[in-house]
Formats: sequence, C-alpha cells, structure tokens
Amino acid sequence: MAHILIVDDEVNIRRVVREYAEFEGYEVTEAENGMEAVNLCFENDYDLIIMDVMMPRLDGYSACKEIHKKKNIPVIMLSARGEEYDKLFGFEIGVDDYVVKPFSPKELMARVKVVIKRSTQSAAASQPDKYVFDRLEVNISGREVYVNGKKAAMTPKEYDLLFFLVKNRNIALSRDKLLEEVWGYDFFGDDRTVDTHIKMLRNSLGEYRKFIVTLRGMGYKFEAD
Repeated sequence: MAHILIVDDEVNIRRVVREYAEFEGYEVTEAENGMEAVNLCFENDYDLIIMDVMMPRLDGYSACKEIHKKKNIPVIMLSARGEEYDKLFGFEIGVDDYVVKPFSPKELMARVKVVIKRSTQSAAASQPDKYVFDRLEVNISGREVYVNGKKAAMTPKEYDLLFFLVKNRNIALSRDKLLEEVWGYDFFGDDRTVDTHIKMLRNSLGEYRKFIVTLRGMGYKFEAD
C-alpha cells in the first residue's frame, strides 16, 4: 500500500484529497505547512507528496527543495497560480507534476496513480547499466551522471529523461513517446513539458548537450556510438 503525504494549510482540501486517496486504497498522512512536511519526511518514508505552494512558515517550493536534499520522494504540487513561469520553476526544482486549483479530485488521483507507478517501476527496473560517451558517464543503476569527472546535479525528471534517451540512443523519439514513457502519460502533458526538460538537461550536460539532437517537427534523439 502506497503512503501519501498531503500538505496544505486548507483543512477542507486536505479532507477532500484524503477521502479520495483512501478510497483508492492509499495510506494517508497530513501536514498543514511546509515545515511540518519537512520534519515528517525526515522521520518517515513516503511514496508520494501532494503539496500546496502557498503555505505559512515554509512554502511548498522551499519545502520540496529541503526534502530532496535527503530523500528522493515524488512530488505533485498544488497551486492557485497557473502561469507557465510557476510550472517551469516547479519542474526545475524536481516537482513531478503540477495541478492548478480548483482541481478535479478524480484527475488528481489519476495523476497520483501515474506518478507512483513510474516511481515504482523506475526503482524496480534499476539495472547495472553504465555508459560512457567521451567524458560523459551515465550510471543508470546508481542514478549518477558525471560530466568531465564532476558529478552533475540534476532533477529527478532530468535523470529519468536522460536515462530513457541513453537506453534508446540513436532512435528517433517523438515528444508523445517521451511523455508516455518518461512521465507515464500522454494526456496531461504537452510538448512544452518535454521541450522545457530537454533544455534543462542540455544545460546540465554542458558541452555534451551535443548528443541530444533535435528532430524538427517530431522530437529528439540521443545520438552517440
């Protein structure tokens, strides 16, 4: 049974999400602010965090960054702000999905299911796969990437995207295919999600961004021997 941490300063939102989550069979713990969420995550293990952005004491973005310093827990962010900037900032700090208030609890549960499934599959599918391209080292089982001998600091989704590209190197991959395989769905995402993360990944790879080739009008390819 997956264990979900719901973090929101609005008790009614926590109650509704909890009801739907427990109906789906999830174990649920609640927190009413970011500081409480950080403390709970340092003391316990969770399979997913559903976290509001605007909260007292510590906002959701700051809480997410603190939690990811010690634990790699998937996060779905809730926010009343739906501007592209807010979503992109969330993705940059490692948020797995972003839901704008007001939201459909049923849709939220669909997203929860997908994120947990992807996280579980990623952990179960860890294999001793290591690849070296010039001085770019990709260690899939260890979830580590080294650029010119220095360990790269990337978001969880950047790792997932790079690993999928490397495993399917020299194969043309459409944006829809990347959404389906890396994010686990092709309905909630859009092309900008893929393009934004490709841009972030290229920045993280530095000079080895050259391996990620843009296929105009289609998608991307990791091109290397």
